[in-house]
Amino acid sequence: MNEGGHRIQIVVNPSAGRVRGTTLARIVTGFERAGAEVVLTECGPGRPVTIAEDVSRLCVIGGDGTIRHVATALRTAERDLPLSIYPAGTINLAHRELRSPLDPDRFAVHALESGARHHALRVGSALCLSCASVGPDSHAVAAVSPRLKRRIGRFAYLVAFFRVLLTWRRTPIRLVWEAGEQPCEAVYVAKGRFFGGPWSFAPEADRTQPIMHVIALRTAKRRDVARFAWAVLRGRCPSDAANLVSFSCTDLWVKADEPLPVQVDGDAEAVLPVRMTIDPVSFSVC
Repeated sequence: MNEGGHRIQIVVNPSAGRVRGTTLARIVTGFERAGAEVVLTECGPGRPVTIAEDVSRLCVIGGDGTIRHVATALRTAERDLPLSIYPAGTINLAHRELRSPLDPDRFAVHALESGARHHALRVGSALCLSCASVGPDSHAVAAVSPRLKRRIGRFAYLVAFFRVLLTWRRTPIRLVWEAGEQPCEAVYVAKGRFFGGPWSFAPEADRTQPIMHVIALRTAKRRDVARFAWAVLRGRCPSDAANLVSFSCTDLWVKADEPLPVQVDGDAEAVLPVRMTIDPVSFSVC
């Protein structure tokens, strides 16, 4: 490690990110100008994240999936290193929570500052930083076309979502948490404020607090889903009291008689039944 300074590992996923080479070069230069030594590594399909032994900080350039993989690698390695995020993905939920600078030079300065502790969610074996869900949107995430996603970005999820609604078949789901049980047909879990982009169904959710916020739809008919989605898209907290159940908890089982897909930070990462718990180890994010 350079004497008196930082040794920063930058992790980039070239197959998923949208960052230009000039932007990466400016971030590297910004770190070096601040007296840091930079280690540049890549990850992606068939290239797992490896945390270098002698680094003092991590910087991720990528989308929510890449960020989750790096955070998982930190957790697995039992390393407590500050993690900074530069957005280069489709939705960038984790970065929306941080609001760190997009200008590469300003970002490099910001990334060397201390960050708040992030309490993540465990969804089965997957780490969840922002949100999870089971319902039409999780079916859409599981069915989204990677080719279309590369072409039109986040709008590929909307295409998949409307295709799912055309053939939507409701399935009973059962929620079990510390304070009770609840039958439903769709469930949305927030660890952070944002969902699917700049929208929110739980604006009170806070990544720095060890708690999850849950909204369940008692019935998930097409009109129920449309009403819920329309409220979220308009920036209004869903308020269909007759059909919505909301609560907060730290330990939640989501069960069904079918292996329904579970959406985690924009990816299909599990199937029901699944247990969601607050991860016992927090990490610093800036």
